[in-house]
Amino acid sequence: MVLASQILTGLVAALHFYFLVLEMFLWAGPIGQKTFRRSAAEQESTKVLAANQGLYNGFLAAGLVWSLVANETIAHPIRVFFLSCVVVAGVYGAMTAAKQILFVQALPAIAALAVTML
Repeated sequence: MVLASQILTGLVAALHFYFLVLEMFLWAGPIGQKTFRRSAAEQESTKVLAANQGLYNGFLAAGLVWSLVANETIAHPIRVFFLSCVVVAGVYGAMTAAKQILFVQALPAIAALAVTML
């Protein structure tokens, strides 16, 4: 189970690193416009907010990576904490922004957290 937890946590960390790149650097460009189905003007007007959100996603990714490289004594609680943060953020995002956030962000973290808790 430890290996499965590490693999799933690595996947969630990679997703959040991708979210960082998307929200901080690609938001107002064609990839951001296509991903979020918004016009260039809409994306440009929310660019600063998206960059801030991307930075937070980067912190989540960093915490998850930390849980993968930390010694065994502290890795588990770090992993549980950061996966729980991702779940909360994903559920909140699904409730307030877009339903697909539940599937893209929350469900992978729920799976990783469930395996981690076994």
